[in-house]
Amino acid sequence: MANQPIPFTLAVPNSDIQRLHAKLESSTLPNEVDGAGWDYGAPLADIKRLVERWRTGYDWRKVEQEINDTYPMFTIDVPVDGFGTLNIHYTHKESSCPNAIPLLFVHGWPGSILEVGKLLPHLISESPEHPSFHVVAFSLPGFGFSEPPLKRGFATAQYAEVGHKLMLALGYNEYVTQGGDLGFWASFITRIIGKKYGPKHSKAWHTNFTSSSEPPKFLDTPLLYLRHLVTPYTEREKASLARQREWLARGRGYFAEHSTQPQTLAYSLTDSPVGLLAWIYEKLVRWTDDDYQWDDDEVLTWVSWYWFSRGGPMSSLLIYYEMVHNSDRKFTSAEAPSIPMGVSHFPKEVFPAPRIWTHTSGNLVFESEHDHGGHFAAHEKPLELVADVRNMFGRGGPAYSVVPGRTGYA
Repeated sequence: MANQPIPFTLAVPNSDIQRLHAKLESSTLPNEVDGAGWDYGAPLADIKRLVERWRTGYDWRKVEQEINDTYPMFTIDVPVDGFGTLNIHYTHKESSCPNAIPLLFVHGWPGSILEVGKLLPHLISESPEHPSFHVVAFSLPGFGFSEPPLKRGFATAQYAEVGHKLMLALGYNEYVTQGGDLGFWASFITRIIGKKYGPKHSKAWHTNFTSSSEPPKFLDTPLLYLRHLVTPYTEREKASLARQREWLARGRGYFAEHSTQPQTLAYSLTDSPVGLLAWIYEKLVRWTDDDYQWDDDEVLTWVSWYWFSRGGPMSSLLIYYEMVHNSDRKFTSAEAPSIPMGVSHFPKEVFPAPRIWTHTSGNLVFESEHDHGGHFAAHEKPLELVADVRNMFGRGGPAYSVVPGRTGYA
């Protein structure tokens, strides 16, 4: 199935850091329309400040040590049907509870395994009051320090295959999953895991991405369709639909470029750290609830992860193209996984949907709604997300003891 794990220590070569600083020193910034604010994209004043911090004050070596201290990291070779073997980077933090539930966390773009950092101490903690988890988070192929797939057709199903085979290689024959990001990513990957590998291996899935592009259809889910007809939208759901329209009108340009001409974009993002910074910074701010303020070093750490990544920024774009050009993007409610599904609704998600729409995504057994939080829920609202996962899988929850012999309690 796969080779044995090899411990991994993050250690970016000095030459790579010097090259980054040299590029930052020689960078040229554009002009800006008077009073542009965020209307035209990432504001010039913000990028100037972040570039100066990245160049003169940001200490990657300090951050690198903090990452090594926080995340037990490894690499392992994972065979992918029809695509050879890829070397996959991941973090694996085990609970001291012998009955802890194996949980696979799946990130998206522009995220990474760093997103799971705030969840780890809570998910692995052992207590008679809540379930405990063994947590695995892998860098998607082409992201972070996983080997990039450079063969055409490596689409969402292959990313799901890697996650599944990784869990098997670690001895977790039965497990649950958690993912967010643009449903075409983590929640799409975990959805495929549930469909393809459940219920034998994948026992349940939880997502904080509530996207659905259309309401229930009569031929797919007649009862949901009738319920939808007679149930008026709440004010919050009306706001969700307005946010959908806003994203479709003004926020999906990056998606169009990633999914149609990723190679063209890759030249800029690979050669210019300032270009990469602006490309990612815009998403971090615009996709986050206003009550979460990004610290400059926090932003630079997320961007540096992409800059120093094994395959470079380009390889993280490929999943968009392959997803759009392969049939595994197309899901109907009739093809939804049968395993239990949980959903956490955060109001400032980029493409939120009315609650009844999400019922078409699977066997929904758990649902919660939060007053604050956006796209990066694991990072913005870790305690709320942890509470939802615990409530879904803990005693009295709808997915309690879904993994045989592993209740999460000692």
